[in-house]
Amino acid sequence: MPESEGRGFSRRDFFLAAGAAGVGGVAGHLITKQIAHSGQASAVATPPASPPSSTAATPENVPGQPPPSNYSGPMEPPNAESPDAEVPKVTRKLGWAIVGLGKLALEEVLPAFAAAKYSKLVALVSGHQEKAQQVAQVYGLDPKNVYAYENYEALRDNPNVDIVYIILPNSMHAEFTMRGFKAGKHVLCEKPMAPTIDECNRMIEAGKQAGKKLMIAYRLRYEPMNRKAIEMCRKKELGALRTFEASHVQVTNAPNIRLSAKLAGGPLGDIGIYCINAARYIVGEEPVEVTGMAHQPSDEERFREVPAGFAFTMRFPSGVLAHCDCHFGAAKSARYRVHCVDGWIDMDPAFSYQGLEMRVNRKEGTTKMQIEEVNQFTSEMDAFSAAVMNDKAPETPGEEGLADVKVIKAIEESARSGRTVKVV
Repeated sequence: MPESEGRGFSRRDFFLAAGAAGVGGVAGHLITKQIAHSGQASAVATPPASPPSSTAATPENVPGQPPPSNYSGPMEPPNAESPDAEVPKVTRKLGWAIVGLGKLALEEVLPAFAAAKYSKLVALVSGHQEKAQQVAQVYGLDPKNVYAYENYEALRDNPNVDIVYIILPNSMHAEFTMRGFKAGKHVLCEKPMAPTIDECNRMIEAGKQAGKKLMIAYRLRYEPMNRKAIEMCRKKELGALRTFEASHVQVTNAPNIRLSAKLAGGPLGDIGIYCINAARYIVGEEPVEVTGMAHQPSDEERFREVPAGFAFTMRFPSGVLAHCDCHFGAAKSARYRVHCVDGWIDMDPAFSYQGLEMRVNRKEGTTKMQIEEVNQFTSEMDAFSAAVMNDKAPETPGEEGLADVKVIKAIEESARSGRTVKVV
């Protein structure tokens, strides 16, 4: 996956920092590297001076300001401590077990713990024990906290694990989610939630029976630019919504789990789901019917099991129309646009891990929104930890994943039959 330009540090720095000082030392290493990269640190705002007073100014009555030239008292503050230093506070962190150590876990999720406020890495589950032990060593984990798929349920005996994060091929999501509940843990599951509607329903029911929470990993729902777009559309800041368009395409070459029918791969569930979910959260409604077309070229061996691409439309109750496409055989593009009566919102790129850009068009012209970027995986994991700690429903529960799978199944049926299909 490409690095974003100008970040000043790489994934390699995460591993170097973690190997030297464990997960807790990563943040300091990156801060040091970032300052060295930029050549300067961000300026800190100086508190406003106090109003004029008849008494002589002292460090105590003018916080943050140097003493006047005629000040004759002691220069050191009480107890030799900085009077305006912000002392960090201890926050409770829930323990996480990462289930599956593929590219996403290794390059995005594991490094994201370094900046987490409510989440910490405590265990790994993998089908490749040698790799898992190596990763555990890098992140300073006790070797006994490395589990295999076969003894996954042994997590029930590890009180330090509160949440498991399922990052496995789509065909394994339901099994490992339900086994996670049996182990007494809360579950964050990657999208798509599962290959079938029945599996989604069983996952939701299993969580209810276990008294544990299920969240689906829709990281963009915890990302500030997409949250701003949702807010603007709910408030109708640009007038009523009319149409939504989205495209998510990339080149996917074999061998790759995304190209395996056995592992429930294919472009619609892998990248088309971003378009589906974005349309649903931007419009704020559930689509009532869809049309779909698929292309599976016979002259490309990599597409012998799954289609190369889909194009599809969705109709919403308010009359908003969405048209989207996804493909595994075209140069990278990930974007969406919302057309409203009085303007439009454009997100391009829209679905990437970093570097999102949002533009808003009004009668006065087009403006690029300046919104501070966050680590999407850190934000997502901390949101779930907070929901568990506060016993609140997650923003993207199992029902959210089920809604997307219902749309996917309807699009697939439409592509097979050539008919418009109701979403039920």
